[in-house]
Amino acid sequence: MLENVIFAMVIGGFVGLTAHVRKRGKIIMPRRTKKFIYLGFLEEILTGSLAAALLVVSSEADSLLRVFLMSIMAGFGGDALLRGLELFRIGSSSQGGEDIGK
Repeated sequence: MLENVIFAMVIGGFVGLTAHVRKRGKIIMPRRTKKFIYLGFLEEILTGSLAAALLVVSSEADSLLRVFLMSIMAGFGGDALLRGLELFRIGSSSQGGEDIGK
């Protein structure tokens, strides 16, 4: 089972990296600003890896092909999760700005 989880994390991280390059057109390196730390491509790799590992553990996949396919789906799912969180963050900041102006 541990081999399946490690394999899933590698595949999910690779899919997260390719989604990052596809979305941005290049690899963006991590950087630090005054207010926060931007993880760059590491953010996509971590979310893809964690999503793939959680999906494989929760589904108890037994074959290597099933682990591979679920890891690919989870890697893209990690990218969708980041976009959803970004939309949530943008939506909450715009609502707060409207209340201040009134």
